[in-house]
Amino acid sequence: MAGHEFFEPADRKRPVADPTAADPLAVPESRHPCDPAFKHGVVVGFDGSDSSERALAYAIGMAHRTRSGLIIVHVANRLPTTVWAGCEPPVFVDVPDHRTEVLGLELACAEYLAEVPWILVERGGDICHELEEVGKEYAADAIVVGTTHGIVGRIFGSVAGRLAKRAQRPVVVIP
Repeated sequence: MAGHEFFEPADRKRPVADPTAADPLAVPESRHPCDPAFKHGVVVGFDGSDSSERALAYAIGMAHRTRSGLIIVHVANRLPTTVWAGCEPPVFVDVPDHRTEVLGLELACAEYLAEVPWILVERGGDICHELEEVGKEYAADAIVVGTTHGIVGRIFGSVAGRLAKRAQRPVVVIP
């Protein structure tokens, strides 16, 4: 079984809590239940970079060895709609990221993915949070990510480092 699936487009607005509800912090769950074939699978963050290609290769081998499904996650970029002037935090919006469609087509044509069942999940938001959320939804056995190279990773901290600190499941970091 090979293919890809887009669960939540990056341009879809997330539900807001109802202030008149008994529990104002309760937000109705709008995500589709995950496919049971991918329960206890391997989650891998993928953006098409060299490090994510290496992470994907490792995750494919891991899913093949454990006879589980592979959940490939692409997290779309979020862009600030206002400039932070020091008074109010910036507001972020999810911008449609057509890169997921391109990645999906590239993955659908990739022969190396024929060994394992896989899906492609698109999310928008913070990469660490979204990878952990997908891991929780699928009760993943592990999350595989590549290392961040460059100045952005040095300034803001790498995704792998932040994810390793907060994740509730094993995180495998591929150099």
